[in-house]
Amino acid sequence: MKKGQICEGIVERYAFPNKGYVRVQDEKVREICIKGALKGQRVSFVVKKLRKGGGEGRLLQVLEKSPMEDVTPACPHFGQCGGCAYQTMSYENQLALKEAQVKTLLDSVLDDSSYQWDGIKGSPVQEAYRNKMEFSFGDEFKDGPLALGMHKKGSFHDIVTVDHCRIVDGDYNQILRTVLDFYTEKEIPFYKKMQHTGVLRHLVVRQAACSKDILVNLVTTTQSKSTGEHLGDKELAESLYLEELKDKLLALKLNGAIVGILHTYNDSLSDAVIPEKIVTVYGKAYIDEKILGLTFRISPFSFFQTNSRGAEVLYEAARSYVGETKDKVIFDLYSGTGTIAQMLAPVAKKVIGVEIVEEAVEAAKENAALNGLANCEFIAGDVLKVIDEIEEKPDIIILDPPRDGIHPKALEKIIAFGVEEMVYISCKPTSLVRDLELLKVRGYDVVRACAIDQFVGTLHTECVVLMKKQRSSRFNE
Repeated sequence: MKKGQICEGIVERYAFPNKGYVRVQDEKVREICIKGALKGQRVSFVVKKLRKGGGEGRLLQVLEKSPMEDVTPACPHFGQCGGCAYQTMSYENQLALKEAQVKTLLDSVLDDSSYQWDGIKGSPVQEAYRNKMEFSFGDEFKDGPLALGMHKKGSFHDIVTVDHCRIVDGDYNQILRTVLDFYTEKEIPFYKKMQHTGVLRHLVVRQAACSKDILVNLVTTTQSKSTGEHLGDKELAESLYLEELKDKLLALKLNGAIVGILHTYNDSLSDAVIPEKIVTVYGKAYIDEKILGLTFRISPFSFFQTNSRGAEVLYEAARSYVGETKDKVIFDLYSGTGTIAQMLAPVAKKVIGVEIVEEAVEAAKENAALNGLANCEFIAGDVLKVIDEIEEKPDIIILDPPRDGIHPKALEKIIAFGVEEMVYISCKPTSLVRDLELLKVRGYDVVRACAIDQFVGTLHTECVVLMKKQRSSRFNE
């Protein structure tokens, strides 16, 4: 076997995230990892890397389906768009696969009999569940016509126009198609990431599940389409025909209502949406969402769970794991817009949230005021630095870090508080498992765990874990 060789095989093992393993034999037996191949599929693949006893391959074709693949994908973009991986499986099979993946990961660092596994909790809605989509401008192939949508599967550059996407409300698809047709007609170029030239970058759409109110946010550079020079506010708005675009969007017959249209300036070299300046073209710069009886004001770049109804399942699970909170001080670390903190505040002495994104902290403070919660405090800063400055000591700690998990030095400081209970919410099970290894060594046992499916059709899943301090640990002495 050598690099570039095309092989076939049956996927015998599957692991998070979306990795299938095929055993092949030449002079020795090797296990080749193939991203995107499901257990039970017969696949053809090209060998990319080889190492002792293993290697990596790139999926070429699924020759035979897996027994788990029991439905026809409803989305016409499936297979091209890189967003959803599991649309060939019924929802029952998706949940079974995700549960098995999470449980296997947890059992790799925990004794299966040492904790209570509460299974996986599904999303109450399986279609049109997302409350935010970040679409990219580009072309579907080099020098092709303007496209607006998601990255093509396996591509950094090519864009698939996803105007029939099934994981969003039909309003998103109408808005996407209107904006794409408008700027195709106006011949406005998209921003080319390698050359750092062009104008159109992203279209971000948010919609509240409770009211169907919509926020539309156009993200562009400040470059002139003809000269490349940076334009002032008035010239830029005129060059993008924003008033005309506004009228076209407001004329659409939607399920919901557009309550705000925004224009974000982003001249950074990064492909991420970085809001250097936000201009309100129409209406207001936020929408309000309701979760478990509380109101949350969501600004253009606030972090908020993308599945509002699924978030209620997640927060109810977290709240049940926290247990008795009367007269207790709770630290909500990596608190985002303060959603979890405010869920717990009515039944706690005080909740202190720490979040590095200042905009999210301001939103959390505003949301707490909206909900009449006076016992919430939100602090802007890095958890690693801020927790040394907080005078209060926690009785319970809630952890809801970004995908990469908790910085080891921050985790040591968190452990040093010595609280009896911690609840860890994770959107990336592999990061969770890595952190659990240290927590276990440093005196904490996992007593309960579950998975929550927030991302139907995709390979992602959330986890909630309850940890308790070991009674007979040398770290408690």
